[in-house]
Amino acid sequence: MPATRAALEWPILLAACSVDSDQEKADRIRVLLRQPVQWKLLSDLADRHGVAPLLYQTLAAFEIAVPADELRSLRDNYHRNVHKTLFLSRELIRILQYLSTLAVEAIPYKGLALAESMYGDIALRQSGDIDLLIRAQDLSRIIRAVGELGYTPHVTFSEAEQRAYLKSGYELAFDGQAGPNLLEIQWDLQPRFYAVDYDMSGIFQRAAATTIAGHSATTPAPEDLLMVLSLHAAKHVWGRLIWLRDIVQIMALPSLDWSWIEVQARELGIARILGVTLLLAHSLLEALIPKAAEKFVADATTRSLADEIHTHIVRQASCDLESVAYFRLMIRLRERRSDRLRFLYRLALTPGPSEWKAVRLPTALFPFYRVVRLWRLAVRMVRG
Repeated sequence: MPATRAALEWPILLAACSVDSDQEKADRIRVLLRQPVQWKLLSDLADRHGVAPLLYQTLAAFEIAVPADELRSLRDNYHRNVHKTLFLSRELIRILQYLSTLAVEAIPYKGLALAESMYGDIALRQSGDIDLLIRAQDLSRIIRAVGELGYTPHVTFSEAEQRAYLKSGYELAFDGQAGPNLLEIQWDLQPRFYAVDYDMSGIFQRAAATTIAGHSATTPAPEDLLMVLSLHAAKHVWGRLIWLRDIVQIMALPSLDWSWIEVQARELGIARILGVTLLLAHSLLEALIPKAAEKFVADATTRSLADEIHTHIVRQASCDLESVAYFRLMIRLRERRSDRLRFLYRLALTPGPSEWKAVRLPTALFPFYRVVRLWRLAVRMVRG
């Protein structure tokens, strides 16, 4: 979408999501609403960026300036989100309780858990699905368990494919009776080729207590959550405001241990990714970068990348996650040469579902999918 088409609507959305004081936010919105707003465009933008509840919460205070039909539409959308959130909350609790009876631990994060722990209100975050972190060794048991609750894998694998995917992939999506992709379980944070070998067992050890719709649960500690969400946002080139808004909520926690975060980020080689995330949160949502985190944003390359991605976001430019340009960006986001080389090596030699779908090989020839992977990457590079 060209930037000129959202020249007014984009600033309204940013103001609604910003962490300005209530008075500063009200002043910004009041000035913007004096101009003719394309309400359908604003609503579509909010939905695409996952911040429709925050937009409604903000504009509800400007009832006189918002046409009655448009405010009603925003309110109806907000209530639909509340109903979906309540449904997903019930399902999440049902899944967690059943897994508990089997002595299988799962940690909810993003979505509902994040809304409860960081926003204090599950209705303020747009609902999508249920996200659970699991231990890799529990995958087969969890597939059977959620199957008994009515959830079926969105994509099925052969035995050989599942063994390989457990090492190279990171998540499985499940369909439920209420629709597709309602549940996602993850045993890692990203596909293996991204070359970020996060300590998943540590996430479970450091998990913090929380409540979801009045029920006890655990969720990643805020320090883990900041890095986990930054990695997720980076993987998708920070393309939705809700991902930055979530991170802003965590950044504001006074007890956040930035020293621990710095040590972990530098060990993982993702300090640049965190720096870009903090700069985008600042430039788009007015978030203050804590003094303890200023080391992350001091690097000139980090600042240059943040400016580049800021422009990309404002222009509402789409990003092909399979393009050569995307892979180049992922490499530039890593500060260590060794991580860039690992990324390239794993990218070239880690086949996955797309290779298994493109060419059907018998189990005895399964190792030759590396050749298929190299061939498909070579074709992609020639074309683009």
